[in-house]
Amino acid sequence: MTANKNRRAWIKPAIFIVLLLSLIFLARTLGLGERIEDLRAWIEKLGFWGPFVFLLFYSIAVVAAVPGSALTVVAGALFGSVLGIIVVINAATLGAGFCFLIARYFARDYVSGWLSKSETFRRLDNLTEKHGAVIVALTRLVPIFPFNVLNYGFGLTRVPFWTYLLWSWLCMLPGTVLYVVGADALTRGVAEGKVPWGLVGTLAAVVVLIALLVPLARRRLQSH
Repeated sequence: MTANKNRRAWIKPAIFIVLLLSLIFLARTLGLGERIEDLRAWIEKLGFWGPFVFLLFYSIAVVAAVPGSALTVVAGALFGSVLGIIVVINAATLGAGFCFLIARYFARDYVSGWLSKSETFRRLDNLTEKHGAVIVALTRLVPIFPFNVLNYGFGLTRVPFWTYLLWSWLCMLPGTVLYVVGADALTRGVAEGKVPWGLVGTLAAVVVLIALLVPLARRRLQSH
């Protein structure tokens, strides 16, 4: 009976690992990170449906742990600042939500049991249960952990899903604005041969905001 229970305990983590490795292998094999120009040309041809297809593609890339910075820049160049921000922030949040659910429902029980003797993991688990919104917000603002690690890592803690999703969306927004507006400003500057001062001003304001938020978030994170 115990042997059967132990075997069943391994099934979900095994599925999780196989699924994650398969997605990463597929992304690398297809060269998702290297086909940015092909993707850009194809999206432009889709017209009205372009933003929706891009959003779906971006979400899949997040689940496959493909770095999203290049895609974020492409969104700014393709869609401009406003639509680009809307597409990227929602795509990144959707992908992050999928990662969270995959980790929680396929690996949390196993990993939490495995790491139950780890003081660091227990502390993080307790902090996310008591201060879920704060911890999610701080770790999204302060680039201590890689984006893809956080997406799966929070699924292994006790932070509520909707708390994770809301604060991920809010605290990924400044970085998203920075990349998208920066790409839009550069694209317009090159195309029009003049400096888009409105976008540059927006970019400067976001840089100042991030410069103020990150040290504050770092201090709060250290205090917990």
